Amino acid sequence: MGSQGGGPPATSPGQQLRALFYVLSPGESAFRTVEEVPDYVEKSIPFFITFIGLEFAVSWVQKRKLPGRINDGISSLSLGILSRLPELFELPWDSPWTWYLTLLGVDFAYYCFHRISHEVNILWAAHQVHHSSEDYNLFTALRQSILQKYTSWIFNLPMALFIPPSVFAVHLQFNLLYQFWIHTEVITSLGPLEWILNTPSHHRVHHGRNPYCIDKNYGGTLIIWDRIFGTFEAEDAKVVYGLTHPVNSFNPIMLQLRPLAHIWNTFWATPGFCSKLSVIFKGPGWGPGKPRLGLPEEIPVITGKEVPFNPSVPAYLNCYAVVHFAVIVDFYTELLATVTMLSQGTILLRIGFIILSLTSFGLLLENRSKAGILEITRCLVFVGVYKLGYLRSQFSSLGYAYEVLFSLCAAFWGIQIMKQITSSKDKHR
Repeated sequence: MGSQGGGPPATSPGQQLRALFYVLSPGESAFRTVEEVPDYVEKSIPFFITFIGLEFAVSWVQKRKLPGRINDGISSLSLGILSRLPELFELPWDSPWTWYLTLLGVDFAYYCFHRISHEVNILWAAHQVHHSSEDYNLFTALRQSILQKYTSWIFNLPMALFIPPSVFAVHLQFNLLYQFWIHTEVITSLGPLEWILNTPSHHRVHHGRNPYCIDKNYGGTLIIWDRIFGTFEAEDAKVVYGLTHPVNSFNPIMLQLRPLAHIWNTFWATPGFCSKLSVIFKGPGWGPGKPRLGLPEEIPVITGKEVPFNPSVPAYLNCYAVVHFAVIVDFYTELLATVTMLSQGTILLRIGFIILSLTSFGLLLENRSKAGILEITRCLVFVGVYKLGYLRSQFSSLGYAYEVLFSLCAAFWGIQIMKQITSSKDKHR
């Protein structure tokens, strides 16, 4: 049953009375949208008063006394009224005050989530992906975890009580976008704005593994939360970027999942149930007998002579990775544009190929001996699925060029693998 005039349908006194006893039929209490659902509770207020009066009368007839005390009854009604008052006020979606309030709310929620992501090991296992780069540039801003979004929403829940969803959706994205441009060493200082805003200088400190940088400057857009809660640190000595214990890998799957494997292994290796829970919920530096966040003196000393993980690879391999990565960006962009028109099977196949490709690039850039096997497999998979129509480029004119490119690359890697096999046999003669 839906309303004919666009608003909630009218309910008769009989329906309202039966609603009080949950005896409305499905046919008279089913609605297409939330907006069509009547406010049964508000419309039941006359029945509440009637039944309270009836209870008074019956109690007086039966027991010659009232069913309760006047003071307690008024207290109960007062609490009932208070419980409904918040529903009478809604922040207008088009008010500037709502806009600025949401800016503060979203940014404070991000500060809380960001700080806990550094102080709780299981959350750090996801967030550390963003900190694993030993460079600090705009590429680093896009280095994100696949798991983090499954916990960050918890910190935004309180805003669902009073912030219009449309306004929240805008600021959630603005807060994320703002943090893109602050990942740079090109901008040194923003002058007086450094007191209020999160800036490249402040965020460089956050990404440092110098002892003075650890667990500092959690703000998203604003730095005021760090100043208020004592987690602010100004940029001082030259910042050395990355994790205190570098992962030394370009494999995206390894970077995403190895911290979880480390927690798993540590969990089972740690004796005692409470200590096992501490492995998960205390800081990443915690160990038996240590404070919740670990010991500051155990943070590796920075000498200034740290060398980033940078395996030597032939120049042609860097060029190869750049060209093929550009092709994957093409496929990824096309997938985003057409995802609503594709079957679930096609989407999964394209996602699988993208993951296979990114993993292969990581192994190639690490100059792993087995990378060629994975790469020839990837090239052959591409030729097959592209011919079957499961992969598409944004640019239809590139289709034939891609087929030729991947076929030649498959042949190239086949030759490279054969050379490795021949060389290995010669060494064992």
